[in-house]
Amino acid sequence: MANKLATSLLAACFAAAVLLALAAPAVLAGDPDMLQDICVADYKSLQGPLRLNGFPCKRPENVTANDFFSNVLATPGNTGNAVGSAVTSANVEKLPGLNTLGVSVSRIDYAPWGVNPPHIHPRATEVIFVLQGSLDVGFVTTANRLYASTVCAGEVFVFPRGLVHYQRNNGGGPAAVLSAFDSQLPGTQPVAEALFGASPPVPTDVLARSFQVDGGVVEAIKSKIPPK
Repeated sequence: MANKLATSLLAACFAAAVLLALAAPAVLAGDPDMLQDICVADYKSLQGPLRLNGFPCKRPENVTANDFFSNVLATPGNTGNAVGSAVTSANVEKLPGLNTLGVSVSRIDYAPWGVNPPHIHPRATEVIFVLQGSLDVGFVTTANRLYASTVCAGEVFVFPRGLVHYQRNNGGGPAAVLSAFDSQLPGTQPVAEALFGASPPVPTDVLARSFQVDGGVVEAIKSKIPPK
């Protein structure tokens, strides 16, 4: 009797595991599926105590065409910074009509030889379309293999979700791309800032041992990346 009970419990656990595995793609999707035609983000609702995974919807009678329009990508970003690049995003925080639609887009501008430093998007795959110039791009898999290429105007390249990737303008003139994401808010975590500019800071001895360098080197890098 005990053996039959144990067998039945094992079979039930196996069936549950199979069901969870089959459901995993939906559970792990970057954004939840929409349940109505539109759900324009109601920013004002965030001033109250209610917090959601995303944004509540405006009442339909308060929605206008402007909720689905933005010209934020029309102007090139200011690339006069240390890395020589600027990212301008049109995500749900800037374009409320994107709420629940699971997509967003960004514009990235590069100064000559400018770099969009190594970073990840935890919630989205990214596809870039080169508008101008030529870029050296690449991403690194969890097996530490680099997939790199050169992409020119009119060409595209894909960066899989959650993997470290970068872009570098390889020419003496400006460059620009459009980036498309399968998330309304893909998130961006620059590798250098995450490690050396966190607040509170990651302990220096942890970074020194991880990178096999002296603590003074770590402190020197931290001094160049102040916490935000």
